[in-house]
Formats: sequence, C-alpha cells, structure tokens
Amino acid sequence: MEKRFDFQKIAGKFAVVGDFVACVRYGEGHINDTFCLTMKEGDRQVRYILQRINHRLFPEVDKLMHNIELVTNFCRKSVIARGGDPMRECLNIVRTKEGAPYYFDGEDYFRIYVFIEGATTYQIVRDPRDFYESAVAFGSFAALLADFDASQLYEVLPDFHNTRVRYANFLRAVELDVCGRRREVEEDIRWFKEHNYLCGELVDKIAAGQIPLRVTHNDTKLNNVMIDDVTGKGLAVIDLDTVMPGSLCYDFGDSIRFGCNPAAEDEPDLSKVNFRFDLYQTYLDGYLSAVGGSITPLEREELPMGAVLMTYECGMRFLTDYLEGDVYFKTHRPGQNLDRARTQRKLVEDMLSRLDEMRAAASR
Repeated sequence: MEKRFDFQKIAGKFAVVGDFVACVRYGEGHINDTFCLTMKEGDRQVRYILQRINHRLFPEVDKLMHNIELVTNFCRKSVIARGGDPMRECLNIVRTKEGAPYYFDGEDYFRIYVFIEGATTYQIVRDPRDFYESAVAFGSFAALLADFDASQLYEVLPDFHNTRVRYANFLRAVELDVCGRRREVEEDIRWFKEHNYLCGELVDKIAAGQIPLRVTHNDTKLNNVMIDDVTGKGLAVIDLDTVMPGSLCYDFGDSIRFGCNPAAEDEPDLSKVNFRFDLYQTYLDGYLSAVGGSITPLEREELPMGAVLMTYECGMRFLTDYLEGDVYFKTHRPGQNLDRARTQRKLVEDMLSRLDEMRAAASR
C-alpha cells in the first residue's frame, strides 16, 4: 500500500509562494518519489517539483544535498554569466523557511525544486535529433562546470565508476558462487576476465593526473534532459543525485552505451543487439559542439574508450548481480540480469571492432 503524505504540511515548511492547491505523483523516476506541487498566488498558479529522497540508497542526505547545492549554485552563476535564463537552464532548489535545502519530518526527507515550465523529458529517443539535443545538454552541463573544483564534492556512491573495484567485486562473486549459478555462465566469466585489461584505462589516468577530475552526472540518459516544447532544444540537465567527482569520459560513455543500441537492454536475442555508429556520431557531434574548448585533448581522445569501458563495467555489474542472486538491479523474470550482461558484452565487442573509427571521429 502506497504511503500517504500530508503534502500541505510539507509544502508549508518550504519558502514556496501562494496557497496550497494540490500535489500529485509526477514522472516516471524509479529512485525517489516525485510529485508536482501546485500553489496559487493571486490569479496565477505556480508549480514545483517535490521529492521524497530515497535515503535508503542515499543514506547521507546532508552530503547528497551539499553536492546538489554547490553544483546548482555554480551552474546558475555560469548561466547568468553567459546571458542565459537560470530559471529554465538549471535546477533551482527551494529552501525551507529555516534556510535548509531539505526538510526531515522524523521519518522521511523532502526537497523542492522550481518547476521548469514549457519543457518535457522523454523516456525514449523519438528521432536522432532528441539524442543530439541530449548530447548538447550534457556537453553544456560539463562546460558550465568546467572551472568547478570537483574535489569539493562527496562520493555519495563510493567507487561508483572505479572499474578496478567493480572487477574485484566480480571476482569475489565468481569465487563465492552463492547461488550455484557459476557453472552455467563459465563462458561469460571467461570473457569478462579476458577483457579485464580495460579496467585501468581511465581510473589509472585520473589517478596519475593525466585526465582531470571533474563534476560528473553519472546518469546521462535522455530522460534526465529537459527538452523545450517549442524549440525542441535541450534546456537543462536534471536528477543530480549521482553528481560526483569523475571523468567526462564516464558521462559521455554511459550515454553511448544506453543510446546507441537499438535493442532493449535485456534483449535475449543478441542478433538484435548492435552498436549504431551513426547514433554515436550524432551524439559525438552534439557533445563536442557544446563542451567546446573546456575539454582537454586527452579527454577528447579517450571519449571512445569511455563508451567501451562504461559498457564493459555495466555488463560486469549485471553478471555480478546475477551470480549474487539478483540483489541489486530490479528484475521481472528469471535470467534477466544475465541477458543484460550479454547485451553489454555484445556491444563491447561491436565497439572494439570499430574503435579506430570511433577514435578517428572524435579526433576530427
């Protein structure tokens, strides 16, 4: 049974304008509970996004909101400096009446953002233009934060993209074999072990200072970009819960992993799974047009490896979870995580076969 909230009371804790009208569930997010809050001020209605933060996934809410506050404040200043509209081109936190970035009622944590009007998020790519605009949005996000000191941010999900740690977790799952599934996936295990040379491709360069530590979004999917309803252009990047220090190559790579495969992430028929180079080129063009001169030559060179690495890492995580009994990723049928792991493996193989072309496109 869905938990009920006294939304009028919760809204009253924040510095929102007007009188309470309604608050209804909104969007298709799977992590936090998201609602559209409507207030009335005189003859006009004002909308906000109200969220109950998933403090089971993000137990240190102070650190989570510290990251979001720093990043949104910096983005706002950067947008103003370039003559943009800060109310539409970045998230704006509404503080409580006591000046806090969230409200805790003794059991749950709530936050409010200003609603970005006249824009929509999409769950699927309707046409390549959407994918291009998401690339522009994430490239702009990186450019806005190019001068931000990422060391100020907490790792709210420690070692999230530390591929060496992910590989160690995978080996441990193989060794323990708690569900007795190892025998049926020996070939998959062998393949991930054979490609473990990928694990250090980015983390070692970051550790050596060759690739700069930057603000990364870590969930660069189309549905985290607001698309303007009139112009069709990418406006703002949303869902900043996983904002952490990392590499631009991570964010770029995860977009390619997710967006350049025409099949479902859990497609059992691997003949339907392939790497769409044309969509890679589309995203690359949009991203580079927006990130501009803020990207270093080595970062640009390693963007294709970011795509390979994020796909390899994600596949390894799916297989790890399958071996551990499907305890992390939600599943709706037996073998779903194994199918997910195999689609990622197929994509890595396709990408590696075209890596020279990917690099050539990135270097133009």
